[in-house]
Amino acid sequence: MSSRRAVTAGLALLVLLVAGWAAVVVAVVITGARDGAAPADAIAVLGAAQYNGRPSPVFRARLDKAAALFHQGDAPVVLVTGGIGNRDTVSEAEVGRRYLLQHGLPAEAVAALPPSATTVASITQLGTWFRDRPDRRVVLVSDAFHLLRLRILAARQGLVPFTSPAKGSPISANFRTNAAYVAAEGLKVPVAWLFYR
Repeated sequence: MSSRRAVTAGLALLVLLVAGWAAVVVAVVITGARDGAAPADAIAVLGAAQYNGRPSPVFRARLDKAAALFHQGDAPVVLVTGGIGNRDTVSEAEVGRRYLLQHGLPAEAVAALPPSATTVASITQLGTWFRDRPDRRVVLVSDAFHLLRLRILAARQGLVPFTSPAKGSPISANFRTNAAYVAAEGLKVPVAWLFYR
């Protein structure tokens, strides 16, 4: 192959990759813009940072959205995911559980799932919780940018996922921060689709 053809082929491949990334970004934005909450068997909150036992503003927005869905009767139980950060002694999931109890949810309606350090691990824990249950409908609550990937990963666990964005999150409120997360999902979503089966 001549050098000219090689350059042309390289440019064509680059254009295809950029177009594919852009298409995924559009899908991420569309998924995150819709509140697809529906009656389900559980609501699952994806963890985020906690500080000395208090949920970060991002995590708090997710928890508040899950509480609102619970109170409107979308599901009988809220499952909270999340890991244990450096120097922490309690998981994000446990901090989230305590927060929901302090905000009026009954103890029997809130469960902290075992600690999980990544999104994939959190959804795997969620799949384990549902394993022996006949009904597998779940409302996934997180920031809007996160929802398409969550839906893909949950479906791979045999779940029937619905998604609901935490629109009060500081990430959504900051255009530049949100845009950076959305752009990153343009790469993370294809990885989830290709490799986590």
